[in-house]
Amino acid sequence: MTSLKHRFPGVSDGWARFDGPAGTQVVDTAITAMTNWLSDGSNGCGGGYFAAAQAADEMVERSRATVAQLFGADPAGVAFGPNMTSITFAISRAIGATLKSGDRIVGTRLDHDANVTPWRRAADQAGAQHVLAPFDPATGTLPPENVIALIDERTKWVTLPGASNLLGTAPDLKPIIDAAHAVGARVFIDAVALAPHHRINIAELGCDALVTSPYKWYAPHSGMLWMEPELLDALPVFKVRPSYDHGPRRFETGMPNYEAIAGVDAAARFLLEEGMDRIQAAENELFAPLLDGLNAINGVTVWGVKGLVGRTPTAAFTVAGCAPAEVSQALAAEKVAVWDGHNYAVEVVDQLGLADKGGVVRAGISRYLEPADVERLLRVVERLATSS
Repeated sequence: MTSLKHRFPGVSDGWARFDGPAGTQVVDTAITAMTNWLSDGSNGCGGGYFAAAQAADEMVERSRATVAQLFGADPAGVAFGPNMTSITFAISRAIGATLKSGDRIVGTRLDHDANVTPWRRAADQAGAQHVLAPFDPATGTLPPENVIALIDERTKWVTLPGASNLLGTAPDLKPIIDAAHAVGARVFIDAVALAPHHRINIAELGCDALVTSPYKWYAPHSGMLWMEPELLDALPVFKVRPSYDHGPRRFETGMPNYEAIAGVDAAARFLLEEGMDRIQAAENELFAPLLDGLNAINGVTVWGVKGLVGRTPTAAFTVAGCAPAEVSQALAAEKVAVWDGHNYAVEVVDQLGLADKGGVVRAGISRYLEPADVERLLRVVERLATSS
């Protein structure tokens, strides 16, 4: 595995950063792109006749094209926003305006709450029904038939996780998408936890909308939506009257965050240059000893999919006799950054029976981690497990 640690200035302080599932460090080229945008006179607003305004418009369109290339999609469907949660609330509000009593939205219990509550609120306001398919708590998998069983002629939208932000599970989405389309329903995918680790081809998937948060794939804090362009134009978007009536700008409320978009463009180019298949292979090379090491420690339970297939490199684990918060505090004392709790996957921890036990400890692999970081985490966890 070739180290890429030198590409990430934020990890030069000695911390082992396993907190990537919540937000990664920013790659050097994205930092440079943002800095240049803010300092070379390009900074301004689009839509004008002067050079900086034209540069803003050109940069945004260039970024749409780069992101579309990364995800195998039509750039006419790419819109930028602050984060996945804000984008999903905006989309669900627009979709909610098209729903009527008796309509159904099908989701899953494997999802981050940002792909649950916005749809529940939209359904409630429309008098529609919102139902959630369970996952298999023993294996951490989401059998497609669990979702398909809930899809019927009343279903208007099916909302799915590209991967679980807590367990790392990456479900087989194609059968569910096909079943939804067979009854005329649309499909929305939360790809936030999948995009940093696996190659995504929207054209092959055939989904109608997909969202990611680029700050999970080495870009600055930001969000990205892809939606089928005709659908994007048709939805009754909540926007101000002077705003765009057609195209992605319909969903880009207010002034775009140009410096963040410049960083997104650079981060997407980084992923394209490295190649998502190579990134996945390198991450698995590091994740395998982490997963094996955790499983080998007496008193440690790793929740979710066994092995490397059908998942992202995110491990959710608990240590017998230690609350998850105690584990993360002990790791932080050794300069190892992890997260604990439900990490907004409230349905997941509830179905696992961990909601009143502090949830789990979550450690994820990012492309700047190295074998020594894994060894440090395992040493601390083993010490805790032995002493508890």
